[in-house]
Amino acid sequence: MTRTTFSFASVGDSIRFGIGKCSLGFVLVAVSERGICALFLGDEPDILIDELRSCFPHARPFDENRECKNLLAHVAGFVEAPFLGLDLPLDVHGTLFQQRVWQALCKIPAGATVSYAEIAKRIGAPNGAYAVGQACASNVIAVAIPCHRVVRKDGALAGYRWGLTRKRALLEREAQSRAPGGSDDLIEKYRRANRND
Repeated sequence: MTRTTFSFASVGDSIRFGIGKCSLGFVLVAVSERGICALFLGDEPDILIDELRSCFPHARPFDENRECKNLLAHVAGFVEAPFLGLDLPLDVHGTLFQQRVWQALCKIPAGATVSYAEIAKRIGAPNGAYAVGQACASNVIAVAIPCHRVVRKDGALAGYRWGLTRKRALLEREAQSRAPGGSDDLIEKYRRANRND
């Protein structure tokens, strides 16, 4: 299970980040002293860094070391197989409403989807579907806070901060993992693709 702490950013926080590759493009992971505070997906590393600096202006790159490479490999592996969970703490920053939405998202199991309206009901704001959508769009921790599992009432895919193509790919990957033997097949496929020769 993902260990999640919901807190507000501290001005003195030291934020470090690194960038790696995965099947969905580039992945940027940023960490504070308390855990992962950002996980971005995208096509261009420079755009991801610009986005991170708009959230955390004092973020600085990791020193190239084994710890950084291990963390990036762990996060990239989680992006490839989100149904396995991310066994790292998250340091989540947002308003109280956003935190309520994100906590509700973390309860949606891999392979399932829920509507914005249903999330609004679950957090006691039955007329807040639009606000739930905005909270999803404000989420800076892709996959670990699974806003990709939220869809329209009719089941259609709606916006996703990192693109509908990635949202569709994540949902298809999770649905595939629910098939008999599906998760084993995906895990083995990931291991083969990332084998160190």
